[in-house]
Amino acid sequence: MTDSTSLRIAILVYEACMGSQVFGITDVLRIGMDLGLDIKARKGPAFDIELIGLAGKSIKIAGGISVGIKRPAGKYDLLIVPGLEINRHVDWDKRLASLSRELAFIKKTFAAGTAVASACVGAFLLGEAGLLNGRKSTTAWLFAPELARRYPATRLQADAVFLEDGAVLTTGAVSSSFDLAIQLVKRTLGAEVATATARVALLPNQRASQSPFVDSALMERGLPAFSQQLQLWFSERLADEYDLNRLALTFHISPSTLLRRIKVETGQSPLDMLQLARVEKAKQLLSNTTWSIARITAEVGYSDVSSFSRLFTRLVGETPARYRRR
Repeated sequence: MTDSTSLRIAILVYEACMGSQVFGITDVLRIGMDLGLDIKARKGPAFDIELIGLAGKSIKIAGGISVGIKRPAGKYDLLIVPGLEINRHVDWDKRLASLSRELAFIKKTFAAGTAVASACVGAFLLGEAGLLNGRKSTTAWLFAPELARRYPATRLQADAVFLEDGAVLTTGAVSSSFDLAIQLVKRTLGAEVATATARVALLPNQRASQSPFVDSALMERGLPAFSQQLQLWFSERLADEYDLNRLALTFHISPSTLLRRIKVETGQSPLDMLQLARVEKAKQLLSNTTWSIARITAEVGYSDVSSFSRLFTRLVGETPARYRRR
């Protein structure tokens, strides 16, 4: 991009979408533009941002707040789809069916060569429009199992904060819309401006994982009954050696059927579930006790501190010691 050009960005505003993502992204990009004028000595704005919608001149977003919008016009470099106001008991079929116009627009815009990014559960709109098929994706950790169930052709990475696969970008939970904005500043104006923008906005410059923020109790309540039973079985036997055949016999099911059913319900394998249960227990012990890391390692079924620390770091994004200091 030269100083004389701007990245044309459209943010798709639709009924009950999250205002924090619509305006948070816009505000961070504007901070980046202001800093870019000083640091990069630009002659013009780096971003041309429009709030667009498909009905009328205004629309009510989450909380019933009316927002002025423009009709889409011309070609955009990037279309951003914010998340929507929902709860864990949402009827996804009904909710997505109510957004049929937006889904058709997302599909058409992407087919015309525009890159598309989602914030938080905006990933469900991308999935429904077919953009996630065969691509890596992420979304809010609480709703990641449902995304995996609805769109099995996507390669879900539930712990990721920001993912890019070709011209499709997805982000994690609500505040990761800021990570998206910082990434856009970085690639458009450079690392120096992105770092300055993050500092001015009091944002982390780069977050690698949602895992430190996952609450396993909330996750488990959202699982189907069979997966909840398996999760409970694991939680009561964290120190037991993993044995798929024994597990299948316990639940009166074949190993292949067990693997397939858990994959469909959670997007994970039974071993993934056990490892996560062990790490979640370790997180609790790190936060609520003064036990040594070696004792915690043994408590959750591992004999080698180094190997467990590697697993913990891979799933949480930071070492046990650093997690304890949080």
